[in-house]
Amino acid sequence: MPDTGEFPAWLNGRVTSTDAGSAVVTGGARGIGRAIAERLVARGHRVVIGDIDGDVAAATAAEIGASSGVAMDVRDPRSHDLVAAEAARHGVLRAWFNNAGVGDDGQLAELEEEQVRRLVEVNLLGCAWGTRTALAAFGSGGGDIVNTASVAGLGAVPGYSVYAATKAAVVSLTMSVDAESPKGVRVHAVCPDGVDTALLAGQDPTRMGSQLVHSGGRILTPEEVAEAAVGLLGSRRVVRTVPTWRGALMRGGALAPSLSGGSYALFAAQGRRAQRKRG
Repeated sequence: MPDTGEFPAWLNGRVTSTDAGSAVVTGGARGIGRAIAERLVARGHRVVIGDIDGDVAAATAAEIGASSGVAMDVRDPRSHDLVAAEAARHGVLRAWFNNAGVGDDGQLAELEEEQVRRLVEVNLLGCAWGTRTALAAFGSGGGDIVNTASVAGLGAVPGYSVYAATKAAVVSLTMSVDAESPKGVRVHAVCPDGVDTALLAGQDPTRMGSQLVHSGGRILTPEEVAEAAVGLLGSRRVVRTVPTWRGALMRGGALAPSLSGGSYALFAAQGRRAQRKRG
């Protein structure tokens, strides 16, 4: 593709079903992943949905008009290769969304060994394997990798210690790989605050982690996060927080962690009040 100094039409939203290429969304059968896949289909991408539950992935693909839905275990590098091959059947790979994630909450001392391993293997290694696969699969026209991280990865979040650590690693991985990627390849991370998904609903509301999430005010919808994630395609922006102010607050606290300790109890109390209002 000649370098004209402008992004191709498919990156600017001016797409048709013949020039948008294929896209992969891991963890795409529900929640944020499904919302991302819906937007990509609307933009003309031929979308492959990967999910640990292959039947649900196939059903979701049929419902939203995606090209296919397949079983995928992001902990297994070979699973990524198979999904990339499936995407290649539908067109040149243009976008890869590492969205699959788990959210076991609890302090480090409370988590079982299996939970810690699952958090690291799904959230971090799953993202690393997907990023590596996408880099190898992109054609000469390049493409975009978008990683679903979290504002929890931008600072200390007691009660989410391992989860936050994996998301911080995803942000770091994103920035480093973007810097080392060839021209035409862009790597991004979207860092949302609390989102109304099964992941959040499945957490213990009496624990500090969940309370701190609710302290941020309104819980985001999957559609809001998906809009921000898909909006990164073709941009030079590497990290985007949703909402922006929450990311600034987390980064500010990370600059002086010794001074932030006393504020967690206050934020947790605010979160409990928000939980009661939400019902």
